[in-house]
Amino acid sequence: MTEATGTALAGVMAELAGLEDPKARAVNEKHGDDHGVNLGSLRALAKRLKTQQELARELWSTGDTAARLLSLLICRPKAFGREELDTMLREARTPKVHDWLVNYVVKKNPHAEELRPAWTADQDPVVASAGWALTTERVAKRPEGLDLPGLLDIIEAEMKDAPDRLQWAMNHCLAQIGIEHPEHRARALAVGERLQVLKDYPTSPGCTSPFAPVWIAEMVRRQGSG
Repeated sequence: MTEATGTALAGVMAELAGLEDPKARAVNEKHGDDHGVNLGSLRALAKRLKTQQELARELWSTGDTAARLLSLLICRPKAFGREELDTMLREARTPKVHDWLVNYVVKKNPHAEELRPAWTADQDPVVASAGWALTTERVAKRPEGLDLPGLLDIIEAEMKDAPDRLQWAMNHCLAQIGIEHPEHRARALAVGERLQVLKDYPTSPGCTSPFAPVWIAEMVRRQGSG
């Protein structure tokens, strides 16, 4: 770390400490995220700092959740190596850090497709959920070369008993297959109906249920009316 980066890191950490809000922490902790910084304030700070890759790495290395979220907003996604991303994913245990790392950084990194099958097959369900998130992205945007019937086989066999975070990612993939690929829609709907995963998930008024058959039907309806 250069002296300038060290000074910048100390200043940013002090600023993050000043943004700590007990009410925000209470809400975040209900979702498994151990920080008390309002995400709007965090994004405003990131906008002011702009892209700073060295500072981003130092913020990540603190292990602090708010610092890591900020790190993911000011980094250069394509600047991370394959092993570096793998290490970061295994360190990202809180849901929001994991989500932002996958969506804001890994998906924009040239190693994403190389990491996808390795992560999907990993014995750690949190790591595997990242692999499924990358697969869902491909299902929607670049399905060429994917074995969609094979993915449905795996989902049908494993999703019902999968740990929560992995189950959620597999369910998203199931829904995306049904939404984007009409030739597989009937089977995706049938798998969802048989497994009943997330059927009773509490859904706010105006929001679509994550239960795959309902989700698929609603998105297809919207596409038809668009």
